[in-house]
Amino acid sequence: MSRMFDKHSIDTPWGASVFGAASVDATPDLARVRVAIAEARPKPAEAFEATRGGVNRIREVLRGHGIPDTAVSTSRLDLKSSWDYGNERTFLGYECTASFVIELRELDLLESVLVDVVEAGANQVDGVEFDVSTKKELRAQARTAAVTAAREKAELYAEAAQVRLGPVVHIKDVDSEQLQSSYRSHRGSGGGDGDGDLTPGRISVTAGVVVGFALIGG
Repeated sequence: MSRMFDKHSIDTPWGASVFGAASVDATPDLARVRVAIAEARPKPAEAFEATRGGVNRIREVLRGHGIPDTAVSTSRLDLKSSWDYGNERTFLGYECTASFVIELRELDLLESVLVDVVEAGANQVDGVEFDVSTKKELRAQARTAAVTAAREKAELYAEAAQVRLGPVVHIKDVDSEQLQSSYRSHRGSGGGDGDGDLTPGRISVTAGVVVGFALIGG
């Protein structure tokens, strides 16, 4: 019988270690739009020229929406050979690509900006990521709440074991991105209450912590 519980034994008892987690929800106030323009031409110089023209058109469209150049990051022009892998491998020419990350702080512009940059030549839309500008402050709130949750859990265990909590002797942060993915998988992708299909209702900022408490005999 003792072998059954060997793997659950505590080799060096020192106190109570508990995990606490918390999530703070906020309405997104910015979006990052990832698009690209790719142009294929028979000669490299022609591909560069066509893509560079598309980049200039997209920048003019964004300026027309009042989006400053500082809110737009553009990759360097990338050139690669383009092939058709049909029945026979056929050389098509050279494809030049430029990628954009556009940060929008007026979410009402999102749909019109996407439509206009596509019409200006962006032929790849890689996705839209929503975020909050106050994430640092929200993360601090979530971390404070996670510590509170850990203490409440430890107090429950201590009461059940008829002992009292002593001072905190150990604090370990839990990776926020890993925890965020766990929250998303459990909560699912539905349930947004935004007015449009492109706007999520809330953004969750999570935090997790492992706290160790000394124990005092009751």
